[in-house]
Amino acid sequence: MLEVLQTELVRRADYLQEKKLYSLYFGGGTPSLLESQQISKLIDQVSKYFDISDDAEITLEANPDDLTAEKVRSLRDTPINRFSIGIQSFFEEDLRWMNRAHNAQEADASIKRVQDAGFENITCDLIYGYPLLTDEKWKYNLQQLIIMQVPHISSYAMTVEKKTALAHFVKEGKTPPMSDVQSAEQMLMLIDTLTMAGYEHYEISNFAKNGMYARHNTNYWKGKHYLGIGPSAHSFNGESRSWNIANNAKYIEAVSEGKDFQETEYLQTKDRFNEYVMTSLRTMWGIDIDKVKTDFGESCVSHLLRDINPFIEREEVELKEGRYLCATTKGKLMADHIASELFMVEE
Repeated sequence: MLEVLQTELVRRADYLQEKKLYSLYFGGGTPSLLESQQISKLIDQVSKYFDISDDAEITLEANPDDLTAEKVRSLRDTPINRFSIGIQSFFEEDLRWMNRAHNAQEADASIKRVQDAGFENITCDLIYGYPLLTDEKWKYNLQQLIIMQVPHISSYAMTVEKKTALAHFVKEGKTPPMSDVQSAEQMLMLIDTLTMAGYEHYEISNFAKNGMYARHNTNYWKGKHYLGIGPSAHSFNGESRSWNIANNAKYIEAVSEGKDFQETEYLQTKDRFNEYVMTSLRTMWGIDIDKVKTDFGESCVSHLLRDINPFIEREEVELKEGRYLCATTKGKLMADHIASELFMVEE
């Protein structure tokens, strides 16, 4: 896999016109299984084709059980400077219900180990809106990260994906279905608790202290171009979007034999407009009307201003500084629905 990743990078080094990189992200799957020297080797390969900024954000997604004391020490010898740790919960029974590999003690210890090793730029994931999570347990999970002074928190409502064990258990009645009411109430608790603790709610699912926004994810939301390498990886260069084969074995075979290993979609103006509306409405910066005019044209501005009026009237969206359309707290509960109502569609 490592050899093939490097082969794909060589083949796709010209995908991005911009050669200066301000973020690298090792994510998807379980990149924390890699040894430190393997991570460094991949970063060295990237540096042959791109200019990695001296202050680049270089993130490693990690499962708590992978972050042993020895592993964390070895990562000090790599360019990794940010960790995304999949905590999900500090309760043992919840982690077992989610079928997570780590336990509650490892959830706590992994954060402390990373901090003790001198890493300050940390984000942790938490999940809410599932049957076992009482409001008291949810408050405890949030308070644990606040007490541990984790500067960035990402939190998502539990969703039931098709063809998963959870979907089967819900269908068979072995576990209750997810509750939209519970998810909405716990999302409001999330917003209130973290903003009162000094976190900025800068994206629907993301909170940061002291301006420590996730640079990599923020670039996605702002429509910056990016190159993804590996199975299932997505790429975007402003004109097209591509995605790689998801199956590991098929990906390795295709890249090794010089075959096609991805699909590509060329984006029309309406597609780029729709994506911008979807992502930007989720952020505290909102939809920039001036950017819509510059990037997509006057017709898109007219369409946007016409269709967003009902949401402004219902106080789900507000106009800031005469040019930024931002979701209110009320609107954040339905941001994706609002965005879908603003999409341009084929006549």
